Amino acid sequence: MHVTVLAASGAVGLALTRQALERGHTVTAVARTPARITVPDSPRLTRVAADAHDPASIAEALRDSEVVLSGLGVAKGDKPGALTAGSRAVLDAHPGGIVWLGAYGTGPSAQAAGIATRTLLKALGAELTDKVTADAAVLAAQGTVFHSGPFTNGPASATRRTVGLNETPKRFFPARISRETVAAAMLDEAQNPRFPGRIAVPLGT
Repeated sequence: MHVTVLAASGAVGLALTRQALERGHTVTAVARTPARITVPDSPRLTRVAADAHDPASIAEALRDSEVVLSGLGVAKGDKPGALTAGSRAVLDAHPGGIVWLGAYGTGPSAQAAGIATRTLLKALGAELTDKVTADAAVLAAQGTVFHSGPFTNGPASATRRTVGLNETPKRFFPARISRETVAAAMLDEAQNPRFPGRIAVPLGT
């Protein structure tokens, strides 16, 4: 399968890129600075420069892709609305086969996360609105949006599983989960879609 990884130089993006190559996929890895995509070279890897605020560059990056895996987040110094701009650029160029990274406690998962998490996330202000708007656009296009708890740096969980929002265990705060586990779960969904148009929650210690 030919996959495109957005924000491939970020922590989740690097995990998605590396794991996709390990699974035998062809990968177009996209970042504003491709040199920061620090995975070993491979004949199945192409590094591409593109920016969420430049729809033409995103369209070119997605040209041969079967599935888009997004690790987009909001980095320090980003223009306002980076996630919304990215989702629009992706959907205009590639309306199907999208697995998007969101955040547990935002949008549809806000009620499930509980009042403590919702209160903390309100501090994000405009960034929270950006996340919710981007997620809604992807869900409306039948993409899958992953909402995970706070990240850790551990390995991928051998016992990972992905559940729907209504199956998420109730906790005062969301369970922590490794970036590697989230990346593995997103690739599982890309290979075998189970949650199109829905929020998916990755679990694993």
